Amino acid sequence: MISVRGMRHHLIDIERLDAEGKRVALIGPNGAGKTTLLEVLAGMDKLREGSVKVLGKSPSQVKVGWVGEFPDRTMLFSRVCDEVASSLRFTKVDQEDADLIVMESMAMLKRPDLLKRYTRSLSGGEKALVAFAAAIVNSPDILILDEVDSHLDEATAGIITDAVQLSGIPTLFCTQDMDRASTADHVIFLRDGRVQFSGSPAEVFGQLEDSCFYPSLWRLSQ
Repeated sequence: MISVRGMRHHLIDIERLDAEGKRVALIGPNGAGKTTLLEVLAGMDKLREGSVKVLGKSPSQVKVGWVGEFPDRTMLFSRVCDEVASSLRFTKVDQEDADLIVMESMAMLKRPDLLKRYTRSLSGGEKALVAFAAAIVNSPDILILDEVDSHLDEATAGIITDAVQLSGIPTLFCTQDMDRASTADHVIFLRDGRVQFSGSPAEVFGQLEDSCFYPSLWRLSQ
């Protein structure tokens, strides 16, 4: 899914990284450079040195669905229906087709009722759902989620997780929920801008058993 070679960018110093699988989790302590790495992979920040590939292409060639930790900061429209449909409108999708896609996206998230609301009236969890719907309506090549679940209750986070799996879109997600990270196909552990561990959940978390990054459900099952 992603390939990094000789990346030097702000704090990030990664000589080589390859991560394959439908769902890749990025974890690590605060200040490790996780958001910086995601922004480069999403094409939101121009790489200073080295090369990165996403799905075998440069980030600029990949259609990315991005959802950040604070989705309200990127909302452009006052009505939810317009916010979710924004990428379709910008690409001039027919109005009738756009409305159908928008409805299907919100139905996948089990909240079609939100389409009648104004964005300013939404709770934090509802804003995250709307931002996620806006990210998937234009059928992106990949979803990149930067700690979307960090301020969500378990039910809302679960709805987004289920929607990711239902959509079938390859997903790179950063999370502080190790139980959620343990369900990924591949896990990357970043510390001080460097990849400390990278591999399957068993390989990575096997190195983190004595740390706070070990999945609680795994600990309880021992």
